[in-house]
Amino acid sequence: MGIVLMLLIGGVFYYLFSPEEASFFPKCPFYAITGLQCPGCGSQRAIHHLLHFDLKNAFLSNSLLVIAIPYILIGIYAEYFGGKERHPKLKAIFYSKNIILFILVSIIAFWIGRNLI
Repeated sequence: MGIVLMLLIGGVFYYLFSPEEASFFPKCPFYAITGLQCPGCGSQRAIHHLLHFDLKNAFLSNSLLVIAIPYILIGIYAEYFGGKERHPKLKAIFYSKNIILFILVSIIAFWIGRNLI
């Protein structure tokens, strides 16, 4: 219940305030030090845009986050809503070494690629 309440409050907060305009949102320390974007840069803006159903700007802010939403939702279902017990194959696939390696390589490729463009 506590997680749901925190997500709800966070969702309202990100809906009401734009990270592009409000100065109280945390800034990326990696970007501040290096001038390069980390894989998470733009996630706050992407969440704000998604809550306003602005898929184009969400994708432009952080495409990896937008693409990862189905995986994140399946993970939430598996961990917190009994998905692992109801669907044992889901656990085997979701936590396999190949999937974890694929995610790691995808994040690193995104990190490098977004700084080359």
